[in-house]
Amino acid sequence: MTQLKYKLLPENSAGGILPLHVALVDYRDVLDAGLDMPGACQAVANAIDGPVAINIIDTSAVTTTSDGIMVPSAIRAMAASDRGKIHPEFGYIPMAEIPHTPEILEREPHLRQWDLNYPGRRLFRGPDVADKAVPVHNVVITGRACNNNSGTEMMHLVTMGEILMPYIGQHVIMTGQGRLLTGLSGEHISVGIGMTIAEKFGRVFSTYRYRAGDTAHGSGDQAKTLKCDIPCIVADKRTHASFVIAALKAGMIPGRHIGCSPVNLSIARALHLPIDLDNITPRAWLELESVGFSREMLESPAPKLTEAEVLDRADEILPGVVNPRLCEVDELVQTGCAEEAVV
Repeated sequence: MTQLKYKLLPENSAGGILPLHVALVDYRDVLDAGLDMPGACQAVANAIDGPVAINIIDTSAVTTTSDGIMVPSAIRAMAASDRGKIHPEFGYIPMAEIPHTPEILEREPHLRQWDLNYPGRRLFRGPDVADKAVPVHNVVITGRACNNNSGTEMMHLVTMGEILMPYIGQHVIMTGQGRLLTGLSGEHISVGIGMTIAEKFGRVFSTYRYRAGDTAHGSGDQAKTLKCDIPCIVADKRTHASFVIAALKAGMIPGRHIGCSPVNLSIARALHLPIDLDNITPRAWLELESVGFSREMLESPAPKLTEAEVLDRADEILPGVVNPRLCEVDELVQTGCAEEAVV
């Protein structure tokens, strides 16, 4: 018998905001335990008596957030379990590997970050819908547990409790590089979530939809209310800003290559870097204007800051998270051990 370690955010923890258990597993530990990914998910499911969202994360890979920011780790598989069971059809799915080809780099210009910032890493984002029927928004479900948007939004399907866990926060949990914020998502995150980019096997959409500069929500001034009251666990703003700055330094332009989320716009404006205002669609402008990001505001004079100043003032510059609480990873995350994993 061998042991499989995992990181656990228990149900009702983090001030009561977790509607179900969330377990994150290091892909290296899966290999060290002599398991495959489905077996690892089942081992974790066996160890937790309740609804669980399970993500297997490879810290040697790379992924993109839904707005196109590259992060040096990736979810390799996601599962939903309840009382030790994983639904055989809808409870588990691996993420598709995106091959490094001239064709994909041409079609997805935000992937220029790949060679510049993370050369040689394997890229994973969302599942391949041709391999398996996947419900909308790349979700897996078992019993009361729902693991949505390729492992970044979890729900309890009886209480309808929901938690947003954008990927950079999960990267912080797995690497220990940074801290976490908890709170309510608020209007800016609610709008920003809709500012996706068009990708093959993307985190939210599996086909090329909603290019940079557009919105997937299309909700006008109601976009700010869609997710505003949902609790979230995210990376601290300094850490999040560091990944956006790395993308901007690689030549990414908000509204052209990466999404026109309030965070991306705020950092580019502070650094006096280009924003493709002409490429932002009218319906995306409606949503941005509802949270104060008008074209007039973005074109108005602002002091030019250095990268170091943006990082030091990230809590002031980056919008989002209502009533934030800054936490060390160990304050929220426990270490679990799945004894049931048998080699």
